[in-house]
Amino acid sequence: MLHLHQSPLRLRADPSRVVLRPFHLAWNAQATKDRMRQLVEQVKALDMRTARSELALVFHDFESRHLQTQDILMKRYEELEADLQLDGRRFREEKKLLIGAYFCHEYSYAAAALMNPSITLHPDQGELSEGFLRVLVSLRAVGEGHISSIAFREGVVTTDRKFELVPQPRCAMAANTVAESNGSGENYVSVFRNPGSSISGTVIFPVTDVQRNGLEDLRLTRFEHSDGSIEWIGTYTAYSGREIRSELLRTSDFTRFDLMPLEGVAAANKGLALFPRMFDGRFLMIGRHDGKNLYLIESEDLGNWGNGKLLLEPKYPWEFVQIGNCGAPIEIDEGWLLLTHGVGAIRKYSIGAVLLDKDDPSKVLGRTSQPILSTVDEDREGYVPNVVYSCGGMRVGDDLFLPYGVADSSVAFAFLSIKDLLASM
Repeated sequence: MLHLHQSPLRLRADPSRVVLRPFHLAWNAQATKDRMRQLVEQVKALDMRTARSELALVFHDFESRHLQTQDILMKRYEELEADLQLDGRRFREEKKLLIGAYFCHEYSYAAAALMNPSITLHPDQGELSEGFLRVLVSLRAVGEGHISSIAFREGVVTTDRKFELVPQPRCAMAANTVAESNGSGENYVSVFRNPGSSISGTVIFPVTDVQRNGLEDLRLTRFEHSDGSIEWIGTYTAYSGREIRSELLRTSDFTRFDLMPLEGVAAANKGLALFPRMFDGRFLMIGRHDGKNLYLIESEDLGNWGNGKLLLEPKYPWEFVQIGNCGAPIEIDEGWLLLTHGVGAIRKYSIGAVLLDKDDPSKVLGRTSQPILSTVDEDREGYVPNVVYSCGGMRVGDDLFLPYGVADSSVAFAFLSIKDLLASM
């Protein structure tokens, strides 16, 4: 197995990271809007001295744990006012805030696990030492009810194979949501980073019924359009609790994120990874819509993805069960470096690599016969044992910089010489 230079950094589950989220009474008590209105009327009926006392207790208990607590509570009240058709003129501000508090709850978004990272170049490369790169790590954060959300961490890669994380802000904030429609009855959703929150302090939660149980495994890549404009695009799996489908996250500034459904045969499964530029007017992806093999698929509009062309089948024992991609292909001088994962005996996961032709990615130029990374004794145990998994690495100088999930429980980081990797194919 190739030598990896491991970073001492490790990201783990953290139950102290909480956000204020809407508390949907109907989801938890099978209640109707009548029950919601009843709760509103109970708060409305409180005398002002009691209401102020209860509101003061809310702020005493929770204001230090969150940013803009008052704004969040008022926004929640305004959502209820619209949903329940309340007459806002009948409520004083203190009671509006208290009503908002009764319909919010704290959610520990990373209490169960942090896993399956991808990494990309940060949009801000200012004020750095020569040779340093500011990067952005996307993370699958798993909280109560095994619901997955998208979180981020910002960091800096130095010239001597060191990786430093920017400290997290004290408080995290959920992205705000605005629903939009494409005119065909299928809702697109845009979410916005709160002005008071950094990228590292922003969490993107499921917002549609199709996503209800999770946004899983974002494969984020910096995409350069034909006109030279830059956009960050990532595929992820939307999970409703019963069914899955692939969707797309798009952002040009990490302030607004558009969440878009994908269509076609390939979109019905998980594990799509987008090439970071177009080929002769076509978008290309790596997919695994048959659950076993890798395909090269194309689209003219980024939205519809068909069967594509068979690219790779399991070949070696460590990948006999299935193979998949570990993120967007990485452009190097020799071609496209595609990280793969394989599943072998006892459902053990390993990571390998493939080299594709730069001009014609349907041509396989090389392939690792042995894993470049696999579970070892000290990294075997976790929420799901015997798993190493990545949603995307990046080139840093002569190295591949690879963040990867360990046992669906934590995230580790490693550097690997690209020259040595190619020599192993």
